[in-house]
Amino acid sequence: MLKINKNYLQLNESYLFSTIARKIKAFTDEHPDKRVIRMGIGDVTRPLCGAVIDSLHDGVSEMASADTFRGYGPEQGYDFLRGAVQGYYASFGVNLDMNEIFISDGAKSDIGNILDIFDVDNTVLIPDPVYPVYVDTNMMAGRKILFMNANADNNFLPLPDESVKADIIYICSPNNPTGAVYDYDGLKKWVDYANDCGAVILFDAAYEAFVAEDRLPRSIYEIEGARRCAIELCSLSKTAGFTGTRCGYTVVPSQLVFDGVALNKLWLRRQTTKFNGVPYIVQKGAAAVFSPEGLVQVRENIDYYRRNAAVMTAAFDEMGVWYTGGKNSPYIWFKCPSDMKSWDFFDLLLNEQQVVGTPGAGFGRNGEGFFRLTAFGKYEDTVEAMERIKKLFATL
Repeated sequence: MLKINKNYLQLNESYLFSTIARKIKAFTDEHPDKRVIRMGIGDVTRPLCGAVIDSLHDGVSEMASADTFRGYGPEQGYDFLRGAVQGYYASFGVNLDMNEIFISDGAKSDIGNILDIFDVDNTVLIPDPVYPVYVDTNMMAGRKILFMNANADNNFLPLPDESVKADIIYICSPNNPTGAVYDYDGLKKWVDYANDCGAVILFDAAYEAFVAEDRLPRSIYEIEGARRCAIELCSLSKTAGFTGTRCGYTVVPSQLVFDGVALNKLWLRRQTTKFNGVPYIVQKGAAAVFSPEGLVQVRENIDYYRRNAAVMTAAFDEMGVWYTGGKNSPYIWFKCPSDMKSWDFFDLLLNEQQVVGTPGAGFGRNGEGFFRLTAFGKYEDTVEAMERIKKLFATL
């Protein structure tokens, strides 16, 4: 008889954001006259910039001519895009070999797929609270999971505990969901820890473009020793609005050697076997992100979201509410009022003020009592939403 992977049965029945969507639908069905402002799921609202659109059109035109038509492309990505990513890293002092860069259809896919090159007996260390994909993908494989204790006392930036030993370590900075950002000293502690215990760090840099302060790193490879212990995963979803276009990249340094085997070669083998590459047209558009014109236009969109975040943090400062994020991140993570539970506050905010956020409890045990808002909405909606939230807080 066929056997299923029973590890799936250990997962929560519903993905966090599916539960939120059901609650919103139930409310809007019952109150069709109410305008709901959504600040929950981290999806962007600004359109793709002009340079990207022009390049996408060029790609479509090329596919219409026999002379420029492209069929199967290299699974690791076209050199024109990998070279553009290489140049982008060089702009903030990180030098990569092109063969260390792998183009993908987004960081979420690679976060799960990268696990193919690691044995299921490895122990995984994951922060709590955390982006649910880190936990769920390892539960699906049946790995042992340990949790870092991220909390308000350490500003949701936990540091290594020498008594804990792990093989695979997840770090996201700027962090989803908390918006907290490691400084150089904090990341150096993690790099030293990983090198000392022979672990690999999976560094999620999906929000690096929002880092505004020079004292904060945008890549883990700015840290000495990281090329011997870290794989970096990044996405154009938030950098350039590619949530619906799907493109990202993963960096696997050639110095990453474990058990006598280079992880770069394992990942290349995995991709050439299980992945046919990102569509040529999408890669054409992605390359335009890193052009001089594209970088200026993308920055304008990021600045738009930063302005939203400034409105939100100013409101929380005015109310005297504890929070992290917002200044180098599109996420604001704040403490629920009156010691409320996360889902209770979600229901109250939706029903009383028609604003949607994400309950912190959905990101792990340490998220209970906290709440996440995103800065990816429209500016006018953000201003109105914060006025509604201030009204609610005034009654509690």
